[in-house]
Amino acid sequence: MAGSSWFTKMLGMPLTLGNLEDLLVLQLEDLLSAETQLISALPKMANAAASSHLKSAFESHLQETKHHKERLESAFRMLGKEPKSDTCEAMKGLISEGQEIINSSGDPDVKDSALIAAAQRVEHYEIAGYGCARTFARRLHREDLAQLLQETLEEEAKADKLLTEIAESSTNPQAVQA
Repeated sequence: MAGSSWFTKMLGMPLTLGNLEDLLVLQLEDLLSAETQLISALPKMANAAASSHLKSAFESHLQETKHHKERLESAFRMLGKEPKSDTCEAMKGLISEGQEIINSSGDPDVKDSALIAAAQRVEHYEIAGYGCARTFARRLHREDLAQLLQETLEEEAKADKLLTEIAESSTNPQAVQA
């Protein structure tokens, strides 16, 4: 169902939220799609970065993102479900905005600052998703699953912090001089 939110995706019809586990599974499906899309996008972002620090951050986060996807697949198995997902339209839009920056011309430092802004939007989306999924798992007394999701949540927050540090220490000051 193209263009629909993750709330309205299930069997091509409006979703009925029967219980919190249904919502958790739906959130995990959305996150799995988001991580899968990001695995394809991060190499393009790394290639577009002029800053070696930014390029390295994107490359490092690509490896983490592959682990995030593996953790999500484990989370499905912990719930006795097969890993599956529909297209996460939100991530698709965020990546599309990032692609516009990749395709843009202009000062490399300004472009790097724009890449960081786009990447941080992605990180904030993921932080929100993992935070909700972790909280749902806790409410369902699935501390094992909550801990798995917490690991990824911490890595996403760390990636966001690293992007802020790169922006504040180099790309943004250099972009001001452009």
